[in-house]
Amino acid sequence: MSWLKRRLGRRPSLAPEARETLESWHELPSPDLTGTHAVASFVVVDVESSGLDVFADRLIAIGAVRVEQGYIDLGSAFYQVLRQPESSTRDNILVHGITGTEQREGLDPVDVLVAFAEFVGKTPLVGWNSSFDDIMIRRATEEHLGERWKLDWLDLAWLAPALHPETGKKRIGLDAYLAKHRIEVLSRHHALADALATAQLLLVFQREASAAGLRSVAELVEAAASARVAREQGY
Repeated sequence: MSWLKRRLGRRPSLAPEARETLESWHELPSPDLTGTHAVASFVVVDVESSGLDVFADRLIAIGAVRVEQGYIDLGSAFYQVLRQPESSTRDNILVHGITGTEQREGLDPVDVLVAFAEFVGKTPLVGWNSSFDDIMIRRATEEHLGERWKLDWLDLAWLAPALHPETGKKRIGLDAYLAKHRIEVLSRHHALADALATAQLLLVFQREASAAGLRSVAELVEAAASARVAREQGY
């Protein structure tokens, strides 16, 4: 019996096609992180939510772009708004620009999350402060699919200080790095536009990582994790 079938008793009722798609997704092999990052595949992800509380706010939209062998695949992108039971606050709408009508008339969250799984496969994900994106996506999959995904992430917010130790204990935000490398954002706080900008920053960091002797995807992930531990321990 497959992993998915073992969990069916605890899952919301899903259409057969959605169940089959998810079962196929779960059976995909885990990504090989030992390969050279310069020719690896990544999916860069950004989300919009009803607020910043990862344990209370709702996932509103997911944006994602593919990076293949050091190039951004502009012909392949993912952006969907999940249908909401009610609109987020006015201030929240002003930040991400997704109107109340767009939220209430979004796509079925099940369909969005299943389509996202198809788009990503088991490709490593990349984000800026990716723990937020990860938790929001996992909470949504638990609510709507009855399962909380474990995804492989590379967090550029922590890879940045690993590659730039001269910044010391000061954390530099995404906007500063985008400005430094003259990366323009078509619409800040729009999930797809932010994902595209973050993908461009990934390419910059990959070049810097190669120059620093970091060759594999695993080495990038480890460098980011080590930088986070060092910062948390006050080094």
